[in-house]
Amino acid sequence: MIVRCRFLVAGRVQGVGFRFFARSAATREGLSGTVANLADGRVDVYAEGDREALDRFERALRQGPLGADVQSVTVSCMHPEGRPSGFSICDASQQTIREARE
Repeated sequence: MIVRCRFLVAGRVQGVGFRFFARSAATREGLSGTVANLADGRVDVYAEGDREALDRFERALRQGPLGADVQSVTVSCMHPEGRPSGFSICDASQQTIREARE
């Protein structure tokens, strides 16, 4: 079953390669989506794919890359958009536009 989730990751997650880590983990799981730093210090991730792959991806986000200190991950799931494959790193303004559409 294809699912789409938003993950808001808090803690020491900026300046430690978290977005690149998330993109690598998503690509490994065959997920599509985006990741961006937010102005408040959190990382905002949208990912779409198989439920089991998203569960593995969430576990990876909770661990984070070396140097990160993940304090919390807030997850909200929604209907999939059927986006084409690929996972990209966005800037915060692109992610804000995405939030406004939802």
